[in-house]
This record gives sequence, structure tokens and C-alpha cells, in this order.
Amino acid sequence: MAELTVRPVETRSEQKRFIGLPWRIYRDDPCWMPPLVMSQEELLGFRPCPFYERSRSRSFLATRGGRDIGRITAIVNAGHIDRYNEQRGFFGFFECEDDSEAARALFGAAAEWLHAQGMVSIRGPVNPSLNYECGLLIEGFDTPPFFMMTHNRPYYGRLIEENGFGKIEDLYAFWGRLSMLESIDSKLGLMVEGVKERFGVTVRQLDRKRFDDEVRMFLDIYNSSLGGTWGFVPLTSGEIKHMAASLKYLIVPELALVAEVEGKPIGTVFCLLDYNPRIKAINGRLFPFGFLRLLWNKREIKRMRAISTNVIPEYQAWGVGLVLHAALVPRLYAWGMDEVEFSWVLESNHLSKRTLERGGAVVTKKYRIYQDDPPLPAGS
Repeated sequence: MAELTVRPVETRSEQKRFIGLPWRIYRDDPCWMPPLVMSQEELLGFRPCPFYERSRSRSFLATRGGRDIGRITAIVNAGHIDRYNEQRGFFGFFECEDDSEAARALFGAAAEWLHAQGMVSIRGPVNPSLNYECGLLIEGFDTPPFFMMTHNRPYYGRLIEENGFGKIEDLYAFWGRLSMLESIDSKLGLMVEGVKERFGVTVRQLDRKRFDDEVRMFLDIYNSSLGGTWGFVPLTSGEIKHMAASLKYLIVPELALVAEVEGKPIGTVFCLLDYNPRIKAINGRLFPFGFLRLLWNKREIKRMRAISTNVIPEYQAWGVGLVLHAALVPRLYAWGMDEVEFSWVLESNHLSKRTLERGGAVVTKKYRIYQDDPPLPAGS
């Protein structure tokens, strides 16, 4: 067998090889969706990105016989360290041929770098944090992912577990057709009306005239609502501004709703169309004309991902989430939406899981976050 080498990614040429590797690993996988190349460059820190204003990373390429066969990124998330007061590093952007030696060398290089940064344990995959793409697909390999969800080869779990990682948390993707809503328990409708009347909750869609301010408000509510969620680290102000700009042309106002009480925003439901088939058609490249094909005639897209329903803490016991979902339904019918994926949902989020199951949604994909246990020994 040819000699294996693992080297840090340093040059522009190595960055391009790092980003391009998945195109070869998934060349015969019809379910794989290419990423948007420019977005990958930002999330990896190859282009300026607000996440890396405080955090840092190091990417590695594995090569055998002059051919790239694997990659990994080691990540120090300053926000996680501050919030949880633990020296935990992360790994992400892991791709590898079915080669245990290569995977072992990649994880070894990532662990060595993280230990040198003062980290004592590792969690992942995150690309580069839980606020972006994350989790390793462990069930549901036979269908393509929805927008901004991950996909990987089935053997990746084995490669990760061979390197001392075990499950720490699973994430679920719930799927349903709009036609399933006809069988929803009528009691839910009564509950929704009761919440609206008792607490004076009203719902409106995102205001196009104040688009930038509205998207920032959505992200602020996202931050404030998830304080008690497992592993959550708030988006920084820089990330919020950057993410708002990135989403500007992808958001459909009719699918982004705000719940208010006396004019005060208290909750949101945020959905994005499934742009993945169009991203595949442009092979992940926005220029020179890919962005036009991506955004042209959005009403032709009949699949969407419900990314998050968020309610600020003091109103979370009111049932505002049910009100938001009830208001979303007629808009989905008006759009002609066919399929919806609610993703992702933590396995520990029992309330959301029960609500989705009661509405007829079914789990079609499971993703896993891993953690090494015990922590890395000193000097490893």
C-alpha cells in the first residue's frame, strides 16, 4: 500500500483540494448534494468569516500515493469555552475513503493540534458549530438531504467510533407531506384559538420593507430562546449580521412568521425552501450565472425545511409555537408546498418530538454528535 501522509492545509492550492475532495468521494452517490463553494470557504476560514473573529481552526488533508483520500478540520470554538467553561475542542468537515489508517491519522493530527491549543476533549462533527451544518448521518442514507443538512457515507460512523468516539446526542429530521395535516387532532386547533384569545397573540409575516432589521430580529430571538438547549452557543453580533446578509435572497417572507403580543415580537418560525436540487444543478458554484439559476422562480420549489421555531423564554409556556405552526399551514397550501422537513430536533427535546409526532410527521433521518471519552490524555 502506498505511503500515507497527513499535512495541514496552508496554500490556496491545498484549500481548493480540501474543498474539492467530496466531489470524488460521492461521485457515484445520487443522494449527495454539493455545498456552495463560497460558503464552504467562509465556514472553513479560507475566506473572512465572523465565526473566526474569536475562534480558530486548522484543516488537514490525508494523501496516499499522491491522491487526496481524506480531510478533517480541528476547531477551537471560543464561544463554547466561555459559555461552558470547558476546554473542549471540535472536529468538522470530515470526509474520508473507507481507510481506517487514514482516518486514524486525520483524527490524530486534529487531536494533536487541539491539545496544543489547550483542549482536553473533542466533540463533533460540526461545520464549524451547532449553528451551522452539524451531525453525522447514521440513518436515512437512501434519500437526499434537505437544504443545509448533512449527508455522508454509511461507513463514516465506524471510522469515527474506531478512533475512540461515542454518541453524546442524536438529532432527528421529521418529514411529512402537507396532506398529512388533514388528520391532525382537532384539539390542537382549539388549543391554538385558546392561546390567541387568552394572551392576545397575533401572527404576521416578515416585513419586506424592513428586511435587514427583521432578519436580525429573527436571529436575536433565536439566540435568546435557546439558552437552555444542549450545546447551544449564541451567534455573535458579527455572525448575526453576516448570516442576515447571506439569507437575504434565500428567505421567502411568506414562510417566515413572527408572533407578537401588543406589538412586541416574542416568537418566530423560520423556513427555507429546499434549494439543494438547484445547487446540484449548478454544481455548488454561484458564479458567473449559478445564482440566477438558484433563485429563479422560487415558486416552482415544492419542498421546504422548517429550520426553527423559537420563542423567548418568558413566553415559552404559552403554546406560541403551536400558534405559529397553525398560521404557517394556510401559507403552505397557498404556495402549493408538498413536502416539509422539520430539522433538526434534539433527541432530548421531548416536547417538540411529541408535537411533531402528534401532527403526523415521521423521523426519516437521524444524525449523531460524537464525543471522545475519556478525554485526551496529557501529551497525546
